[in-house]
Parts: sequence; C-alpha cells; structure tokens
Amino acid sequence: MTIETLPEPERRPLPPAPPARIETHEAAIAAARALAADWAQTAARRDAERLLPWDEIEAFTRSGLGSITIPREHGGPGLSLVTLAEVFEILCAADSSAGQIPQNHFGVLRLLEEAGSRAQKARFFGDVLRGYRIGNAGPEKGRKIVTHNTTALRDSPEGLRLSGQRFYSTGAIFAHWIPTRANDTEGRPVQVWVPRNAPGVEVVDDWSSFGQRTTASGSVIFNDVLIESEEQILPVWQRAAVPGLAGPISQLIQAAIDSGIAVGALDQAIAFVRDKSRPWVDSGVARAQDDPYIIADVGRLQIELWAAQQVLRDTAATLDAIAAEPVTAESSARASVAIAEAKILTTEIALKASEKLFELAGTAATRSSLNLGRIWRNARVHTLHDPVRWKFHLLGNWHLNDALPARHQWN
Repeated sequence: MTIETLPEPERRPLPPAPPARIETHEAAIAAARALAADWAQTAARRDAERLLPWDEIEAFTRSGLGSITIPREHGGPGLSLVTLAEVFEILCAADSSAGQIPQNHFGVLRLLEEAGSRAQKARFFGDVLRGYRIGNAGPEKGRKIVTHNTTALRDSPEGLRLSGQRFYSTGAIFAHWIPTRANDTEGRPVQVWVPRNAPGVEVVDDWSSFGQRTTASGSVIFNDVLIESEEQILPVWQRAAVPGLAGPISQLIQAAIDSGIAVGALDQAIAFVRDKSRPWVDSGVARAQDDPYIIADVGRLQIELWAAQQVLRDTAATLDAIAAEPVTAESSARASVAIAEAKILTTEIALKASEKLFELAGTAATRSSLNLGRIWRNARVHTLHDPVRWKFHLLGNWHLNDALPARHQWN
C-alpha cells in the first residue's frame, strides 16, 4: 500500500476532559456565538497559512456543543436538529473550515443511535459526554463513492484486525475515536470504531484543496489494527432495509454549513461596502452604500438568504417531527425530500453571495492581505460535497413518479 503523503503533524488531540453542560437551545446558540466571535478573528490567517484549528476544536469540545444531540435517555440534553443546524450555521459564518470539522461527529452519533446496541450506546454516548471527539475515515479513493472495496476485518490469533486506506476523513486528525466503514469477515458492511492512538493508525494531513483548506480532510491508513472488542463494531448491514434518518441528518449539517458560508459572505460584503468601498464615478452619490444598484443587489441577496434559511429551519423541524415517531419508509423519504430542497437553496445562495461579495465590494476586496477569497473558495469546494444536480433529480422523481429516494448518507 503506497500513498503520497505530507509529514503527519506532531500535535495530537488533548486527552478527553469533561466539557461544559448545555441544556437548552438558548445556551447552545450563546456558546456557538461566543466561539464564532473568537474564530472570526483568526480565520483569514489560518486559511492563508493553512494552520489547523487545534485550539478552536478543543474550545468547541470544552463548550459542550459536541454533546447537544445525545438523547436524554443516554444522559445528554437531547436538543433539537433545529438547534444543531443553527449552531453549524453560526460557526461556519465565522470559519467554515473549522465549522465543518464536527460534521462527522454528529453524523456518526445519529448512526449510533439507529444501529448501536444498548451497550454500544452506553459506551460511546458516555465517551462523548466525557469529552471524546469522533472523527471519520471516509470513502476509499476510487470511482465508486458508495462502495467499500478493500477496507476489511480479518481474523488473527489475537482477534480481529482492520486494514485499509480511506480519504475525505474530515475530523479524524482531531478525534479520539475514528469510525470507518469496512467489510466484516463474512463480507458484510460494518462500522468499526478505532481509537485514534491505536497502533497501526496513521492520520495523514494530505488534504490539498483550494477551499476548506484547514479541515484536514485527508487520509487515514489502518495497518493491521487490532480491534480489541466486538463492541467497537456496529453491524450496519442489518440496517440496509431499515428506514432511518442518518442520511438526512448528515445532509442537514451540510446544508447548514453552506448557509453559514452565505451568511458570512453577505456580512463581509455589507461591512466592506459601508467602510471601505468607493462609489462609482457615475453614481452621483458620496458613499458606495448609497449606490442604488448596490442597494438593490443587497436586497436580493438578503431575501434569497432568508428564504434558504427558512427552508433549512423548516427542514430541521420536519426531521425533528419525523424522529419523534417510528421512522417509516415514507417518512424517511419525506425527510430526504425536505433536505434536498434545503440543500439546493443553501448551495445556490452560498455560491451567489460569495461571488457577489467582490462585485459589490469592488477591487479593493480582492487584496491578498484580506484573504476574502477564502469565502468563495470555501463555498465552491464545500458545495461539491455531493452534486446538487441530483437533488433536482430526487425532487422531480418524487413529485412526478412517486419514487422514494435512495437511502444513503448523501440523501
């Protein structure tokens, strides 16, 4: 197994420590706003110099935000998906790279809730409440994104061992647990929870995208890693025919990230026009903010952003309502349809607002010292997470042919 790598950073996650306890929506939003205010001050520099947000992610964990969706019956506050979406939007308006990093933490927690045994839930929910972070070892490199070709468990005299190589592993470098998909010894798909510090685990910071530069969404290599307990293996193959919400909730987070990018882009555009932009010579006004064309464009952007945000919140509320009842094939499909609508709108406004930022603010906004270009780069890269053209297909097929969407993490 070979891979072109950059040297792995020496820094490792701090040992888990009990985080603050958040019990209400209001407390979660306040914690997110406090983090965002801090992150925003250094976001441009971190992107320009590609400094990984170690301190920012440790602060996220200490705040208690990593535990907000853990169900009450497992010791958590059980806060809503409306809260979760708003938290991601707030954080990503300040720094969408740092804000994206916990996405898999929450996606994995939902899968644990759906597929885990009572003992697994007690162990891993308990770990998160004690300050553990969850990362992800994403799909294998290759042409078929939903297949798991070579990562597999094998029997050994010492027990099960895991080998494989994964990519798009957002959050893994900062994590204490790195879950990954693999085939069990019978060839069935499972999720294996691997300690970050287990012998044979290598997290490689080889993420080199022009946007979302500090998510460290690179490679994880498992080289004959001993899996010490069957408790670390979730039999996700048993969920193949069972409706669930893990996919829609994962997509909700992606849409909230894009909405946050749009919020940040429009905020930056308004601030720049007010404080730094010069009026055009033919406008006849003394301030750029009095240019009637700029005023109209800001109005258009704001209403499109509000529309996307409202659909996003309505979608989160829909998912909350569906999650409160036994999930059926029909309700799971409704969840996928709702999130497809939100994903389309948040994608479109993230790209439009980040592009319009420079058109409205003018040439001065392109100075490299400001690094406002990171906002467009982040929008362009993150909105490629899964192709929005297939969201239009999903919606058309639902409305025209009554076709239920495929159930996977991208729907």
